[in-house]
Amino acid sequence: MEAEIGIFGGSGLYSLFEDAEHVGSKTIKTPYGKPSGAVTFGEVAGKKVAFMPRHGQKHDYPPHKIPFRANLHAFKELGVKRVIAPCAAGSLQPNIKPGDFVICDQFIDRTNGREDTFFEESDVVHISPANPYCPEMRRVAIDSCNKLKIPFYGKGTCVIINGPRFSTKAESQWFHKNGWEVINMTQYPEVVLAREAEMCYLNVSLITDWDAGLEGHPEVRPVTADEVGEIFADNIGKVKKLIYGIIEELPEPKCGCGNALEGARL
Repeated sequence: MEAEIGIFGGSGLYSLFEDAEHVGSKTIKTPYGKPSGAVTFGEVAGKKVAFMPRHGQKHDYPPHKIPFRANLHAFKELGVKRVIAPCAAGSLQPNIKPGDFVICDQFIDRTNGREDTFFEESDVVHISPANPYCPEMRRVAIDSCNKLKIPFYGKGTCVIINGPRFSTKAESQWFHKNGWEVINMTQYPEVVLAREAEMCYLNVSLITDWDAGLEGHPEVRPVTADEVGEIFADNIGKVKKLIYGIIEELPEPKCGCGNALEGARL
């Protein structure tokens, strides 16, 4: 089986296709171990689509244990050229509310110890993630949000923390004061591995909570895992509609993400 578009399901999104669209599944072996789960296949708007829940079918993998390299390698092996990666995320700014969507354009990596490259030892490659999220896919996502009347922000910087714990109040205040908008545990290294694999990558962050330290906003309480799950469950229909809308409108790639390794080797 092959696919041109790959979808990673985040917390709460463990399946994508209706029965009529589901055309099979496959377990893929990779040089980097087992992926998070079997890949399911479907067809949306005449396009072949592969889906994998990044945390596993039963949320078996905490964020710091997700087999990111195996997941991206599996998609690459299937012929995927574009990746749509929705995720649950917290807000670092008071104007960005639970239930809003953010189409991220930048990230800040605060993780540690994660295997974050396909190129090791003698194969030295320096990719440029200056603009890590595919601009062409971001434009399509923004247009789709407008069309579906989904409340969204068309750009935002995502701070990726290691997890599985949430932030301290001091950490959250630091992120907030730097003007960053979104906090999440899974965007890194997924986004840079996609770039190394020369695949376009789009993040859609569904805001499930305000983070712990929005100083001066007493209504904001520290986040709990139960609240994250509840907000995501309430909005799962909108997430799926947006994914389908993006897939339908995606043109043939002209963005340059597929040439990321040109000039990157020493």
